[in-house]
Amino acid sequence: MADQPVQIPPLVPHLVVDGAVDALTFYSKAFGATETMRMPAEDGKRLMHAQMIVNGAAVYLMDYFPEYCHHGDGKTESPGKLGGSTFLIHLEVPNCDEAYKRAIAAGATSILEPWDAFWGARYAQVRDPFGHGWSLAHPQPAPAA
Repeated sequence: MADQPVQIPPLVPHLVVDGAVDALTFYSKAFGATETMRMPAEDGKRLMHAQMIVNGAAVYLMDYFPEYCHHGDGKTESPGKLGGSTFLIHLEVPNCDEAYKRAIAAGATSILEPWDAFWGARYAQVRDPFGHGWSLAHPQPAPAA
């Protein structure tokens, strides 16, 4: 039987960080991520590419490579190099409060503590140690009529 081609999801977040090996450990502790692939760089210190499954979704990860990331007028940088991140990765979780506590215990910092949002979710936000923001939520029961 011939090898089946790998099915790549139509949308995969690809995170650039300083310290991809440490990031894989953090994401495992904070969000229950499972590493599925790792490709070390020639220097033996950084990762050219890694893949993990977070909350059932594929997420790619790589170290920041300044020697490769400057192309034309644009560049790919880690949030630490930029001084911030331009997006949040959202996780729909069974219990927002528990997910928030787990992320904080693993080393994330709070952006927004869990609260009952007006749109009907229990919602929070954290920043991981590598600069990426994550939102966490679960739906609230509908108010009694």
